[in-house]
Amino acid sequence: MATTPAPPQAPPKPTWDPRRPEAPFPWLRPTIRIRLTLLYGGMFLIAGILLLSIIYLLAAQALNVGSDLPFKIVEGKVTSDICNLPDSATPSTFNSAMNGCVNEQRQHALDNLLSRSLLALLGLAVIAFAFGYAMAGRVLSPLGRITRTARAVAGSDLSRRIELDGPDDELKELADTFDDMLDRLQRAFTAQQRFVGNASHELRTPLAINRTLLEVHLSDPNAPMELQQLGKTLLATNERSEQLVEGLLLLARSDNQIVERKPVDLAEVASQAIDQVHSEAQAKGVRIRGEQKAAVVQGNGVLLERIALNLVQNAVRYNVPEGGWVEVSTEVQHGQAVLVVTNTGPVVPAYEIDNLFEPFRRLRTERTGSDKGVGLGLSIARSVARAHGGHISAQPREGGGLVMRVALPI
Repeated sequence: MATTPAPPQAPPKPTWDPRRPEAPFPWLRPTIRIRLTLLYGGMFLIAGILLLSIIYLLAAQALNVGSDLPFKIVEGKVTSDICNLPDSATPSTFNSAMNGCVNEQRQHALDNLLSRSLLALLGLAVIAFAFGYAMAGRVLSPLGRITRTARAVAGSDLSRRIELDGPDDELKELADTFDDMLDRLQRAFTAQQRFVGNASHELRTPLAINRTLLEVHLSDPNAPMELQQLGKTLLATNERSEQLVEGLLLLARSDNQIVERKPVDLAEVASQAIDQVHSEAQAKGVRIRGEQKAAVVQGNGVLLERIALNLVQNAVRYNVPEGGWVEVSTEVQHGQAVLVVTNTGPVVPAYEIDNLFEPFRRLRTERTGSDKGVGLGLSIARSVARAHGGHISAQPREGGGLVMRVALPI
């Protein structure tokens, strides 16, 4: 029966990463400092324009532009170096010429006042914007300190504190609250690490003792066949319990960020995973193919090997009975190191993809109940990918099987 291809999934929404470097043009970002500067400067500019308009109107009213002179020439001769007055004319003509000349001088005085005031306002606006920017930076400097501390904490440095000094205002209260939160987080993280270490010892020791006792009994050639069969069953159960414990501890550790990073080639990691699964693939008749190109990332080699091993093991174990194949490829795409594992297998509905990444979940099953694993492989792979700043995605393959894609930053 033909299967319809699954609709393309929308790309995940970008999430804020405190460790991400700043944009190449930080001045273009609408930061609080820029907004406060624009608000302060804009208010000053509006207030200056209103003040200038009031001064201009009052000066125009005081000079009475356009009105007649408060005096008139009755007789005599009037000369002026500024006004163009007629040499001989009637008194009314002289009065009109004088009114025009004086009104022109009044208008010239108002225009001169307006131009000089605009230049002064422009200069004061520049000073106001610079002063507002400096003051906004000084007021918001504690927020920058909080942001830098948050970025350091995002890199798993829980020992960093803000320790803000200054007046007991809202910013200091915010910084103190953030420091208290970091104290609680550090205590919780330390307790978790201590618990993981204690659980690692307390859970591994009895399982190792049981395995040793079972192997000793199985090595006895005189043991009855029923006892040997029971011992093999118990040994397999004990081995599965060890895998469960190792998976749980690895899942707990990988949920945290990787502090110590070293160059790791995904091609080498994928090759080692293929070598470990090669015998199991031959036993199931599954052919492994693919090209592994160099793709070096900064991370933990053991955890990255666990990702590749879990994906390849799942691809081999959940495959078709005959003629199955697994394709493992690594390369660099768009500035990221990519590991892709594709396999043939049963048809996987698109709505079941998210359930595959949940602990103890398998396709169409709620809990583990087979010998294929303990149900933590994809959960561990997702946690390790997140710990390295990357992500893992799965898509149904047309015809059956899955396409698992791991993208890690270089």
